[in-house]
Amino acid sequence: MSRMSGLREECCEANLLLHRSGLVDLTFGNVSIFDPGAQAFAIKPSGVEYGKLTPADMVIVDLEGKVIEGSLRPSSDTPTHRRLFLEFGAAGVRSVVHTHSRTAVAFAQAGREIPCLGTTHCDYFFGPVPVTRPLSPEEVSAAYEWETGNVIVECFAGMDPLEVPAVLVRNHGPFAWGGSARKAVETAMALEVIAEMAWKTLSLAPAAGPAPAHLLDKHFKRKHGGTAYYGQLRTSE
Repeated sequence: MSRMSGLREECCEANLLLHRSGLVDLTFGNVSIFDPGAQAFAIKPSGVEYGKLTPADMVIVDLEGKVIEGSLRPSSDTPTHRRLFLEFGAAGVRSVVHTHSRTAVAFAQAGREIPCLGTTHCDYFFGPVPVTRPLSPEEVSAAYEWETGNVIVECFAGMDPLEVPAVLVRNHGPFAWGGSARKAVETAMALEVIAEMAWKTLSLAPAAGPAPAHLLDKHFKRKHGGTAYYGQLRTSE
């Protein structure tokens, strides 16, 4: 199997996994997979039903935005994914997932970050999941999808994208990412779970405060970083 064929296989599998997760309606959403060595990524084609996807349908795009393999048009969100790989790829981000999962979208439409209220959130995100500023009329009318990536990058100035591996784009929806396609899809699933939990918590107790810093630190670091001890030791990938 060639390098690009392997990338297509992985990308197709991840998009089908996203579809099975229940996070996507119709043809909303997409997954991309970045190959740092090739400086290119695979992404779902635009508007194709998930049930009809095959590895051959995946489109390979380089970091300059040029389609280098594939006969279908790539996702309309491709420039956003490209911008994120350019900015976050060096940090270890290899996959980006975009959904319109309903509760996370509700927070994005409300212009509210998802507050870190409890340990489920702490396990995945080292603090609140931020929401970007709105795009300006000029940004929307120009290179809209590229500018969507730019407002995400702007929002993460001074932040580690692997400590908070997701964002809400104001009036739009969530993007999540990770070091592998499966991890990025898992993060998108976790994002929807903690969004629903936060929504219900704030409905019951609008003044609910964040989880204490020591609890956040404990729960995040037991699963991430050099001192992690959650789960089983891995001797190989």
